[in-house]
Amino acid sequence: MRITFLGHSSFRIEIERAVFLIDPWLHQNPAFPKAQTEAAIEGVTHILLTHGHSDHIGDALAIAAQKSVPIVGIVELVAWCQEHGGVDGLGFNKGGTVGLNGAKVTMVAASHSSSITHEGARLTAGAEVGFMIAGEGHTIYVSGDTDIMADMEWMGDVHNPDIGILSAGGHYTMDMKRAAYAAKRYFNFKTVIPCHYKTFSVLEQSAKVLIKALPDVQVIEPEVMVPISFV
Repeated sequence: MRITFLGHSSFRIEIERAVFLIDPWLHQNPAFPKAQTEAAIEGVTHILLTHGHSDHIGDALAIAAQKSVPIVGIVELVAWCQEHGGVDGLGFNKGGTVGLNGAKVTMVAASHSSSITHEGARLTAGAEVGFMIAGEGHTIYVSGDTDIMADMEWMGDVHNPDIGILSAGGHYTMDMKRAAYAAKRYFNFKTVIPCHYKTFSVLEQSAKVLIKALPDVQVIEPEVMVPISFV
């Protein structure tokens, strides 16, 4: 299993027979090297969206059309993508689990907002969500954009993820201190990968606070297009 950071909150996850792109924001993402676009999207089987904000939906429609792969996410957002992008989609909702090429993906709650700006209007786009992705003996919690939630307690108990991909840049999401609190109180992670930081000046620029607060957890500050392998 491999997790590759694509900058900001975008990831490539290779698990079981699936290759997921999570919130693929590439061409306008200042952290992503555009020359590596084809390498980042090669072999993709599904695109998973946590919510509709532009720094997450990003290039999803273009990639889905180019690669003839479905967009997976909350019902209303997927329906909008199908209607306006002419792409395939698989919409489901919080609490639902779908099997995708051998991996199991469960949609869980997040605490943020979700909208799409289209033709000058801001439209609601269902609800913001996260995902529990299970396969190859691991469960990955992709928090999406979120603050701390009491829901994290049952999410940790029910799914017991060993890997956490946590939004931790502050201002729009949890900061490093709050992400560390959530990780310690609600989860038993072996590995934490922070995201949604460094991209803009308003966001935290380092994961030092998170690393210091989680001495018994492997905190990996991901490098763009450098795969992280798990066995």
